[in-house]
Amino acid sequence: MIIVPVKEGENIEKSLKKFKRKFEKTGTIKELRRRQAFEKPSVVKRIAKERAVYVQKLQRIED
Repeated sequence: MIIVPVKEGENIEKSLKKFKRKFEKTGTIKELRRRQAFEKPSVVKRIAKERAVYVQKLQRIED
């Protein structure tokens, strides 16, 4: 549960912004979207491998 303490006289929009930031950091929405469709473990591994190759390629170019 996310708790955002509101100080006396503090703007409600500022508190709402704090809440939204905390909620986004928990990753709840990302997790829900990821779970909407099942991905086979082999597909997940392949995507992770492709991403790792891409990152290494970028790092080599940068150096």
